[in-house]
Amino acid sequence: MSLQCGIVGLPNVGKSTLFNAISTGKAEAANYPFCTIEPNVGVVTVPDERIDVLIGLVKPQKVIPTIMEFVDIAGLVKGASQGAGLGNKFLANIREVDAIVHVVRCFQDENVVHVEGRVDPVFDKEIIDIELQLKDLESIEKKMQKTEKGARAGDAKAKAELELLKKYKETLEAGKNARSLVVSDPDLKESAVGDLKLLTDKPVLYVANVDEGSMLTGNEYSEKLREAVAHEGADVIVLCAAIESQISEIEDEEEHEMFLGEYGLKESGLSKLIKASYALLNLITYFTAGVKEVRAWTIVKGWKAPQAAGVIHSDFEKGFIRAEVIKLADYEQYKSEAGVKEVGKMAVEGKEYVVVDGDIMHFRFNV
Repeated sequence: MSLQCGIVGLPNVGKSTLFNAISTGKAEAANYPFCTIEPNVGVVTVPDERIDVLIGLVKPQKVIPTIMEFVDIAGLVKGASQGAGLGNKFLANIREVDAIVHVVRCFQDENVVHVEGRVDPVFDKEIIDIELQLKDLESIEKKMQKTEKGARAGDAKAKAELELLKKYKETLEAGKNARSLVVSDPDLKESAVGDLKLLTDKPVLYVANVDEGSMLTGNEYSEKLREAVAHEGADVIVLCAAIESQISEIEDEEEHEMFLGEYGLKESGLSKLIKASYALLNLITYFTAGVKEVRAWTIVKGWKAPQAAGVIHSDFEKGFIRAEVIKLADYEQYKSEAGVKEVGKMAVEGKEYVVVDGDIMHFRFNV
């Protein structure tokens, strides 16, 4: 599965610095708006200590970890929904991502221009929210015009869709994000707004970009941001993008650990961010393990065994017979697949088995 998180925010909040640190991309980090004209896509490995455990036990010839894609989208400004600052182009880029990482400036620095002239994380967040809401409102109103024709003609499905579209319109006009509207019928939601890819319906994660001295504790700005988004139930990751950029450049593992230790960090802020982004998309990992290859596979939480098998190959899902499942703790204890089998700790699961994060799986199939 290839899923993308779009990094958004006002200009000069540290988006491109953060992107450079977490990905293989090289977005230009410059002290002026719109230095990132085209979205930059970077691929990053999702940190997972469990794969290291399997490597130690299996000693495979090849290792393939799970990955995520991050898209660095140029800074939005007030009026973006009306085209200001090339806003329409950038809003279209956001529409294509699966989740949003919203970077908010929570530091003072006279040398870094603030596009609104002052540091106010709540105000900055609201600028982005409003622009995305206005764009969504435009999409909803256009869809309503099309749907009204069918509703007037007596089409029951069109009537139901129109009622839901009206609820979205009311929500957005009240200054709320589309994701705040709870819809009990997922099929109706899909038929009514699925094609719109509403910007404010995407899951969101906030990054409070703080100064070096506030990396561990946060500061008054990050606390204000945390309070402002508490009702959304959204995560807030506090980090210093400038320091994270330095950490990411250290290739030697021992030196990397020493650097983290100097700043009192158990793991980098980027590691927390990547893990949080993965969880935000409701993703989990299962593993396949053998001498030829240890591999991590990304699936959606709640998937059953045949769906999980399908990410390896469609034939695995079509011809699914059973899944042989080992828990990592048992693999660690008994040191090998053979050892686990010997003590009867390998489970044989059928089509209704819901895959658990961290399962080590082997599929039997016949096509």
